[in-house]
Amino acid sequence: MTPPLHSEIVRPTTLIRMPALSQALGCELTLASELGQHTGSFKFRAAYRVAAAVPNRSVLTASSGNFGQAMAYACRLLGKTCIVVMPTTSARVKIEAVCGHGAQVELVDTQLKSRAERVRELAAEHPEAYVASAYDDPLVIDGNASLGDELSAIDFDAVIAPVGGGGLSAGILTGLRRSGSRAELWGAEPAIANDAAQSLRAGKIVINAQEPTTIADGARTVSLGRHNWEVLKDGLAGIVEVSEAQIAEALRALHQEAALRAEPTGALALAAVMSEPERFAGRRVCAVVSGGNVDPEVFEALTRA
Repeated sequence: MTPPLHSEIVRPTTLIRMPALSQALGCELTLASELGQHTGSFKFRAAYRVAAAVPNRSVLTASSGNFGQAMAYACRLLGKTCIVVMPTTSARVKIEAVCGHGAQVELVDTQLKSRAERVRELAAEHPEAYVASAYDDPLVIDGNASLGDELSAIDFDAVIAPVGGGGLSAGILTGLRRSGSRAELWGAEPAIANDAAQSLRAGKIVINAQEPTTIADGARTVSLGRHNWEVLKDGLAGIVEVSEAQIAEALRALHQEAALRAEPTGALALAAVMSEPERFAGRRVCAVVSGGNVDPEVFEALTRA
């Protein structure tokens, strides 16, 4: 059976105007929420693109959770099998969701062994599987570009997106440019996981010694992907680095002002605007809320005033 086209199954993003925050921050702020996407985050855009494009009947990947969920679900839709390597520190709700979509989960203590090392071991055991990166793959960038295509239809001056491995930001930039938009793209990154910001300053990829321990688990990557770097090195307007406290503050604002139950990574873009409002003052700004897969206990703790 021929799989459905990417555009026929991916849900469009939800645009939410934010008048109260716009007034407080001095800009015209819109949220692009991916919480309503299949499996609760933007990652389905990329996962389905990969799973549908490769001929392999099995896919092997590593993920802190969202890409794993998305790939597990995409593979189930396409009748393929899936193995996901996840850190033992992954949110319980994400581990359970990956299993619930029918994938095999391999947990790894990243203080003892990296996700990449465990993937290499499993790839040797399953040579028939396609090894999918959650971000460093042209198919991933192309899948995420669908969000940039959508955002290009609105006349934004600036779009801000979370940065982990760079798959989302590289995809959005690709979509914006191929659709003719000249909106600036800004990255938002935890200050304690700022390898992308360091990379822009150094002019080359900077690699963290180990996975950072930020509350924004989607940004716990050790470096940008090389395919992503080629897109972002000359295309990003810049990266705003935000503290853990600022991420929690933005998470509360999303909950209180827009009734969004976002995960910490999903709050990074708004945290960037809230931390540096003068940078975006007087401009039409879109903050991408990338996902909402968060443990209830973690969410309650972070949003408790």
